[in-house]
Amino acid sequence: MKPMREATVNDAERALRNGRKKGKKRWKTILRRLVVTVVLLAVLALAGLLGIRALRQEYAVTYDGYTAAIGSITNALSYSGSLQLVNSATYTAGSGATVRSVYVAEGDRVQAGDKLMRLSSGETVTAGFDGTINQVYAAPGDEVNANASLVQLADFIHMKVSLRIDEYDIAQVGVGTACRVTTTATSQTFDSEISSINYISSSTGSVASYTATVLVEVGDGIYPGMQVTVTIPKEEAENVVVLKEEALSFTDTNSAFVYMKAADGTMTEVPVEVGVSNGNYVEIRSGLREGDTVYAVAKTTTTTSGGLLSGLFGSMPMGNMGAGTTRNAGGYSGEKTNRNSGDFGGDFGGAPGRN
Repeated sequence: MKPMREATVNDAERALRNGRKKGKKRWKTILRRLVVTVVLLAVLALAGLLGIRALRQEYAVTYDGYTAAIGSITNALSYSGSLQLVNSATYTAGSGATVRSVYVAEGDRVQAGDKLMRLSSGETVTAGFDGTINQVYAAPGDEVNANASLVQLADFIHMKVSLRIDEYDIAQVGVGTACRVTTTATSQTFDSEISSINYISSSTGSVASYTATVLVEVGDGIYPGMQVTVTIPKEEAENVVVLKEEALSFTDTNSAFVYMKAADGTMTEVPVEVGVSNGNYVEIRSGLREGDTVYAVAKTTTTTSGGLLSGLFGSMPMGNMGAGTTRNAGGYSGEKTNRNSGDFGGDFGGAPGRN
């Protein structure tokens, strides 16, 4: 029986030793988990601190100032082109002959029916329309062959401009629509109107275009080939309050307003009614008077301020930030860049600018 007792004792000792080893392992596991938890808490605390510091930033808003003024504004379609002759002719000899008489010189103005040249064959060359002698090719006594050039006549007063009007604008113009032709080189302006429109599209691209012709009577010093701009007024407003379009701000419902400075220095929103715009200046129909200074948000920056509560609930910029974002007037922009133009002339001798 004694050997059995010894075996039981040995088994108990081994069980005790195994229990101690398992306990040590369990404590090591708990310790490792505790260390990991502490590290995670430290990381979260640091992240929270950085988040709070970010929340403690304040908005700093700066404004640009603009002054309302009295002026005139035009919203117009604009096209580029060049002047072309309407009437020109080069007169030739009907048969071989000798030039007997030349009645004109280069630069002379003549009227329809005036004699230009006489040939030995009895042929008399006469002007077919009013114009200016551009070139004389033969002198008295010269022998000329049949169909030889004798004299060239051109009408430099009555000219034309061809315009390409795309499908987006063609419905806004028609024969008789008033327009203004301005020479690029000399800045001379001539009033005219559209004389004809070819409604068969001349475009092979994705946007159809149509050819309109403008007849224009020009003055001295204007010649064919000169570049011109043709503007077709859509809306005009004269002697009205005008303002730089970038001075406008808009609400979420696209209602226009401006910022004005109150007596205590804070910015208040003042609703305005807008009218004609040329993409640069806009008519102010109500809400402002000549000489009023208004403001638009120029930029928003952030600075760090002290204090936890101040950081968490940092002060917002003056006015409604959501509505105060400055942008071009929606619904009042001009035409496409390559066609858009507007005239603005103020009684004050120039366009209003920033303060």
